[in-house]
Amino acid sequence: MLLKNIAYLDENLDVIFNRDIRIKDNYIKEIGENLEIEGEEEVINGENLLVTPGLCDAHTHIGQQLLKGKVLDAEGIIWKNIMLPFESSITDEIMSLNTKLALIEMIKAGTTSFVDAGSYHMDSACREIFKSGMRGAVTYSSMVDSSLPESICDTADEVIEKNNSLYENWNGKGLIQVYYSIRSLMSANEELILKVSQEAKKRDAMLEAHMNEYDKEVENVIEKTGLPPYEYLEKLGVLNSDFIGAHSLILSEGEKEIIKKHDIKIVQCPFSNSGKALANTPQLIKNGIKIGLGSDGVAHGGLSLWDEMKTLRCMMNVTWGIQENNRSIMPAKILLKMAMENGKYFLRKNIGTIKEGYLADLIFIDLNQPHLWYSGNYTNTIFECVNKGDIIHSMVDGKWIMRDRKITTIDESSVREELKKWLSL
Repeated sequence: MLLKNIAYLDENLDVIFNRDIRIKDNYIKEIGENLEIEGEEEVINGENLLVTPGLCDAHTHIGQQLLKGKVLDAEGIIWKNIMLPFESSITDEIMSLNTKLALIEMIKAGTTSFVDAGSYHMDSACREIFKSGMRGAVTYSSMVDSSLPESICDTADEVIEKNNSLYENWNGKGLIQVYYSIRSLMSANEELILKVSQEAKKRDAMLEAHMNEYDKEVENVIEKTGLPPYEYLEKLGVLNSDFIGAHSLILSEGEKEIIKKHDIKIVQCPFSNSGKALANTPQLIKNGIKIGLGSDGVAHGGLSLWDEMKTLRCMMNVTWGIQENNRSIMPAKILLKMAMENGKYFLRKNIGTIKEGYLADLIFIDLNQPHLWYSGNYTNTIFECVNKGDIIHSMVDGKWIMRDRKITTIDESSVREELKKWLSL
């Protein structure tokens, strides 16, 4: 197809107006002015449209969609009192519904790729992801803890068997990748950690884990092993550039060096993280650490990465920005890069940039909205003013998944009816 006379966010994260963009198969073939129509190309009138790379949710929980509203301001230990009972009760049907709801919300908000933290009945999730056309990485929830509910109480060998089965069934089907995971160092023994790491390396798959999220979590690992979490995993030989450390908020200076040395990717989930701890994100970026942006799932504040970007800027300004008298400590371009370009590190695909040769994972913003009629700096305005409702079209791998706010790959009304039936049970 050919996008004619369109504005786009270029590789330097500047907005360029009145350009033509040719998409061939699943990638961006050409960007220029007054490009000629070739053959039977579909021509899209780009007037009043701004195209940007799709957003990458680098840490989410698609299996928790039906927990929406049940976590905020909850008393006690949320993980133990709310999350575990829910996850242990999931069925194939509930996981399918969870996934469809998550996919609809993500697509509407401009997310085109994601990394899921893992749950149960993941074959059901993959069936829906495959049909949706979304780009996603999934894993099986990997825990070994005798105190877990019986339905999710696995041995290390059972975890490996289930994750291997998921890998064999779904890795490479459509735009799905299967990763391996350690749900938490508090709920994993050394046998599981070593076996999961071995399987991930054998299959050249990424390994993800919730890391350094709570004070008590870090203290628990030190008490059990004598070492902070990242130092412990380094000692076990687990860490490499294919490791994703979700959260990674409470870090010693030694752990920061370990993350940098192994080129580990970490994910910040600002709204969720704000109730736990505060990382010095500007320092981590300055040290060359690759950081993605995540929602942490709908139970922690919705699936809009536009909201997460704004939240992170506020958090950084009110702490390190004021402390250093630096109002631009987290500029718009850095935040957009975290949500867009850095997706290539978490999905290991050529995504996140509008440039010739990159995959066509793109979202289209409606400039007819009054808050986007004018700007003295459109990059800043994208960050400050764009909301999830401004995304009018979306494509992944060169294929439309939403046109004029209507998702083309999921029957939204059918999912709404399915949800109503579930609520009436």
